[in-house]
Amino acid sequence: MMHFHPEIEDRLARLQEKYEAMGQDMTSYLDGLLHADFLTYWDYIHLDTLLSLQSPKTPFPDEEIFIMYHQITELYFKLALHECRQIAEAQPLTVEFFTARLKRINRYFGALTQSFEIMVDGMEKEQFLQFRMSLLPASGFQSGQYRMIEIYATDFINLVDKDKRQELSNASIEDQFEYLYWKFGATELSTGKKTLTLKQFEKKYSKTFIELGKASVNHNFNALARQFEVAGQLTPELKLELKQLDVNVNINWPLSHYKSAVRYLNREPEEIKATGGTNWQKYLPPRFQKRIFYPTLWTADELDNWGKAWVESVLG
Repeated sequence: MMHFHPEIEDRLARLQEKYEAMGQDMTSYLDGLLHADFLTYWDYIHLDTLLSLQSPKTPFPDEEIFIMYHQITELYFKLALHECRQIAEAQPLTVEFFTARLKRINRYFGALTQSFEIMVDGMEKEQFLQFRMSLLPASGFQSGQYRMIEIYATDFINLVDKDKRQELSNASIEDQFEYLYWKFGATELSTGKKTLTLKQFEKKYSKTFIELGKASVNHNFNALARQFEVAGQLTPELKLELKQLDVNVNINWPLSHYKSAVRYLNREPEEIKATGGTNWQKYLPPRFQKRIFYPTLWTADELDNWGKAWVESVLG
């Protein structure tokens, strides 16, 4: 008669209890385990499917680079949102948990910003300028996940165009939504009309953004930080991570895009419009937007010079 190690017998007994509580037969599950194939790496991450998700619209080889990098970006955004939801849903939320999850999000954005050289110097300019015309009106501007990260990160009013914030400070989420800063980056300067890029984006995501904005009134990161401050628990480490997130999302990431746009879209004597008609010259630089998640954590001088240090160090 076969004898099992005590640890195995203990686990079998616990499995028996588990399945009996569910009204199930443990033997059937063990049969399933016996006949199942061993898991492989490529099956676990659905590698074949993942590698089949690139569908270029043109014959230019560098378009595949463009597609894959944007897919990688969206996966990083999904990682960040995974952490955002954990913070918003934690009951109770502790300073330690909040800080640890913010560190993860900052790590994701750090990797994204560092890797953006792939977009800045990783494609032939002439190829990009030709295949991009086949992608209209699609644009990276239409990243819904990125907008959700912003909504989780701060009070909805802080995402409103800076010239409208004071006027709309007590307005409803629906009213504030009409003046979110990014809408002005996809509005025709000559007519004031919304571009097709913006119309598509709003049609798909408006309801989602408004609902998330309402759900995050008391659970966005700025609101949570205020709650910890009132309780005397806003630690220096938590402040540091919040400020780093502010810099990552509102300075480093948009200015990485700006650097890329300057390389590919800047032509003399005229500048080429960004994909989808977005006004990247006004939309990307932080000094124009003054979009700041945690304004009370910065000094007056830092607020006045928002993004200036990056421009001086990177763009000269």
